[in-house]
Amino acid sequence: MNERILIVEDDPAISKLIDTNLAISGFQTFCAMDGRQAVEAIQAQRFDLALCDIMLPELDGFELLPYMKEKKIPVIYVSAKADVQSRVQGLRLGAEDYLVKPFDILELLVRMEKVLARAEKQPKNLTYRDITVDEESHEVTKSGEAVALKHMEYELLLTFMRHPGMVMTREDLLHQVWGDEYIGETRTVDVHVAALRRKLDLNKELATVYKIGYRLEVLP
Repeated sequence: MNERILIVEDDPAISKLIDTNLAISGFQTFCAMDGRQAVEAIQAQRFDLALCDIMLPELDGFELLPYMKEKKIPVIYVSAKADVQSRVQGLRLGAEDYLVKPFDILELLVRMEKVLARAEKQPKNLTYRDITVDEESHEVTKSGEAVALKHMEYELLLTFMRHPGMVMTREDLLHQVWGDEYIGETRTVDVHVAALRRKLDLNKELATVYKIGYRLEVLP
């Protein structure tokens, strides 16, 4: 993964949280603590996406957007401003998405994937060990041989492969893979994880994190 992400956030703790999780997921990152630093960064470097707070020193997030558009950098606002007026303003100005703090890291990553996919920045194939997923055809192969996965098994595998090394709770996985309207139990996640382990020989790599959830181990 070669995507470069600009994080514009003046809260050091939030900036570090986003930066660490994006690095784990394979993104290259650069952090700016105010609007002026962000402008200097985009004039000197290439970025595929910007995650931008709104309430920033120097230049606020809305004032930054014309600079981002000039460089053709898609923007996702990540802000504590939860009012409808701010969300509508951000989207009307041209932001790709708007996420309200506090937020779930997995949800942020999924939203990033969708924006990057629209910008045709995402690779068509994902690989992990001898497993390849063709995102266009939805075909999964292991050592060159096709593996038949059910729809939700495929979506779950895709989530893990996009974020190796990231610990995901069962609740997060239910929300992101099955959707908000799903009313089943977290046991559903366990059943599908067991199927992936069996079909793709991921008994060690798809690790259980005690009392939390699962993690696809990062390969050495």
